[in-house]
Amino acid sequence: MNDFVGYRGRFAPTPSGPLHFGSLVAALGSYLDARAAHGQWLVRIEDIDPPRCPEGAASTILRQLETFGMEWDEAVMWQHTRNDAYQHALDRLIQRDLAYPCSCSRKQWQGLDIYPGWCREGVCDPTKPVAWRLRSDLGERPIHWQDRLFGEQQFDPAKLGDVVLKRKDGLWAYQLAVVVDDAEQQISDVVRGVDLLDNTPWQRQLQIALGLPQPRYLHLPLIVTAEGQKLSKQNLAPALAEDKQGVRQQLFQALTALDQAPPQALATEPPATQLHWAVANWSVAHLHPTEHRSVPLSMRPSTPPGD
Repeated sequence: MNDFVGYRGRFAPTPSGPLHFGSLVAALGSYLDARAAHGQWLVRIEDIDPPRCPEGAASTILRQLETFGMEWDEAVMWQHTRNDAYQHALDRLIQRDLAYPCSCSRKQWQGLDIYPGWCREGVCDPTKPVAWRLRSDLGERPIHWQDRLFGEQQFDPAKLGDVVLKRKDGLWAYQLAVVVDDAEQQISDVVRGVDLLDNTPWQRQLQIALGLPQPRYLHLPLIVTAEGQKLSKQNLAPALAEDKQGVRQQLFQALTALDQAPPQALATEPPATQLHWAVANWSVAHLHPTEHRSVPLSMRPSTPPGD
């Protein structure tokens, strides 16, 4: 079901720290794809995990987007306000026997590739707290979709395991929240990193089970270090520049990482000028379907992980 009226895209960061160069590439790709289609671009703050979200991080992210010239069209959605919507979706899955409580800990199945579904027919240990899992073997399978860069995709969600929908500590898990929120915001096109490609089968399975629209997907190459390590907050990737020259340079480098081949003269232009050129010239056909992009030296983590 793809009943969308016009293009609606989104950027949905977790406020676990400031945006880095990898985040910029993902945000820029989603922004340009929306603007080139004369569509709307929204921002959602995925703050369903408070322990991972230090105070002030979300406002920093919003300020960074503004600094790089990316303005959103509607009020920011905050996931921490969406408990009732997520619970309603989970209740519907429970009613259809597509979600079940699970008392098992990761330690119990750490020697296995995926959680083996021990609690599918009843909670193994009723004395312990439970998480809620998706019954991936009963939903739509296999899952097919056409990724706009990586082409035809087919996954069997049951081979990926019964993903958690609600954690034992009562916090909502990413897979359910993102599906409910994409539907609420009427997102027609999801543009994000290829590291989330194998999350898509669960999300499409949930969309089908809940009778929600199924967006189109464009997974962008992942920004990695020269050593092949994903650029992330966890490995101390430096925050985006704040000075005028640094912002212009990083925006130009992000356009280059997206294979858009911007003219060198654009590198010293302000964000508004660079984005004007980029929207007018955006082409998914220019993207190379490789999973990784090596990051410029200046964008690499300032401290090696583990030091």
